[in-house]
Amino acid sequence: MSMPEFPEPNPDYAKRKSRILRFLLITALTLIAALVYIFYYFNLIPGKAYYAKDFDIQVLQSTKDLNENGTDDYTDILIGAKTDAQNRPVYDGRYYGGGGYPPKNIGVCTDVVWRAFKNAGYCLRDMVDNDIKNRPDSYGEITVRDRNIDFRRVGNLRVFFEEYAEKLTLDINKIEEWQPGDIVIFGNDRHIGIVSDKRNRKGIAYIIHNGGQPKREEDYLKRGDVTGHYRFDASQINDNIIVLWYE
Repeated sequence: MSMPEFPEPNPDYAKRKSRILRFLLITALTLIAALVYIFYYFNLIPGKAYYAKDFDIQVLQSTKDLNENGTDDYTDILIGAKTDAQNRPVYDGRYYGGGGYPPKNIGVCTDVVWRAFKNAGYCLRDMVDNDIKNRPDSYGEITVRDRNIDFRRVGNLRVFFEEYAEKLTLDINKIEEWQPGDIVIFGNDRHIGIVSDKRNRKGIAYIIHNGGQPKREEDYLKRGDVTGHYRFDASQINDNIIVLWYE
């Protein structure tokens, strides 16, 4: 009885199969790498938060306690920003008349800042409005002063803090110079936030901000082009600049 004959292997088929498998493997690895990067970029991977004490950094406290609540200004500003982050306001920059303040469930990046200052007892809206009135040439983008919206523009806040706050390093790796309650501006007045007391494993400070992202207190400095870093020390400016919160 003769043995059955089997067809000879097709070398072209084997090569095509090998190429397809290699293509699928590379595609899968590329997609995995892209997903890991996206999760890292948007801080969706759970990670441990660190604090100044983990890097032997002294946390600065302001000598000023404007609202006399027993908590210094820097800490009050930090707490106010954290409160806004916890409220998770919907990102919406619509105009509000009658004072300009959006409700606490609505906001943009600049709303984090005035709310943080409100918690320390400052009316940042009126402070900015008064400065625009007194130094109009410094606010070149403003053609018509509007108390309801001017304090919610990053560019206007930059002008204000450039004049009345301490200007600090833009180097995110000088970790000891980034303190809770500092103000940070990104890009060409693209975004603004408040420095958190949390840090990443390298000691780089987290930022509290609202760009509509899932986490409002996050490891953001790794993503942003920092163009402004300020510390508002009311003890270093004239009292006539200060307006107490009254609403």
